[in-house]
Amino acid sequence: MRIGALVALLCVAACRTRPLVRTAQQGDSVDIAQLVPRDSTDGALLVPRVVAAPSVVLFWLHAADTLAADDRADTFDDLKYYTEQIAPALEAGGIKLLATKADTVYVALPNHTRRAILLSGLDYPYGYLLIDPGGPERILTGVYADDDLLEELRVYFDLPDDTTTAQPRIAT
Repeated sequence: MRIGALVALLCVAACRTRPLVRTAQQGDSVDIAQLVPRDSTDGALLVPRVVAAPSVVLFWLHAADTLAADDRADTFDDLKYYTEQIAPALEAGGIKLLATKADTVYVALPNHTRRAILLSGLDYPYGYLLIDPGGPERILTGVYADDDLLEELRVYFDLPDDTTTAQPRIAT
């Protein structure tokens, strides 16, 4: 009886520590270098994201390992460059930039439920997932030039044309 209670206690303790690990892995900002495609055994960012605020999720899935090494490096460099170009506009709009290598992203919904978004099986195993938890998501597969990506963001998130962070001056 004591052994059963001890096993149950250990299971409960193990379950309670898992969310803390997941939270630590999901920072609010993203270092694009985290997604460098080392190999398919790299475990970084494999834990599915739970998104509760307007966000752009940059995804680079395991299936991208099937690209030739040179193509994979060139594609990733382009994806990284264009993402860095739009990052200030996201910050100015209060939109989080996240990254994942997981095939699934979850959207946090009211009443403590989640909606799953499956990213595997798309045209390209890399791209952007635009999420505003109050509405439908938009998946952009492949590499988008910064001006095309910014236009997609403006339409989806209803951003103003001028997304600079400079505050207007008030003359008195």
